[in-house]
Amino acid sequence: MLSDGDADRRDVRAVSANGDEAAFRSLYRRHTPALYAFACRMMGGESPDVDDVVQDAWLRAVRAIGEFGWRSSLRTWLSSIVLNCCRERWREKIQPSSDGLDSAAPTADLNLRLDLEAAVAALPPGYRAVLILHDVEGYTHDEIAERLGMQPGTSKSQLFHARRALRNRLSGDAPSATAST
Repeated sequence: MLSDGDADRRDVRAVSANGDEAAFRSLYRRHTPALYAFACRMMGGESPDVDDVVQDAWLRAVRAIGEFGWRSSLRTWLSSIVLNCCRERWREKIQPSSDGLDSAAPTADLNLRLDLEAAVAALPPGYRAVLILHDVEGYTHDEIAERLGMQPGTSKSQLFHARRALRNRLSGDAPSATAST
């Protein structure tokens, strides 16, 4: 039995060489659950946008699959495409504020008990992206900075503010996530 990495290489070759539909289905089935979960966390919960993001990511991946250089795992490459699709969705919906941070997500009803997923979903997209990439996906600040087009120090700062906002929301002290320090 082939490892996932070997199966990915075989399927990528078949898709890029002749558009092999069975190979694409194999890639899709192997990677979509993780990509969907990643997009769901990045977009703040399940929504039609998550389905669109994953679909857009696969369309882009198939168009560029012949150029994939294997400098990272296929899953990492696909996740970076999902991340870019999420960022485009955010830009369509949210205008950045003057301080460079994204506008706050709608404030949660303080009378409802917030769980971790709801608290993460309530973070501004910029905070949420850095928090998920660092604390959930395990990327370094340098990698996050490269993927999000920011300085590593900005990634560290956004992670600090995201964690503080999460602590405040989960403890019931839910001040605005974009309040200045």
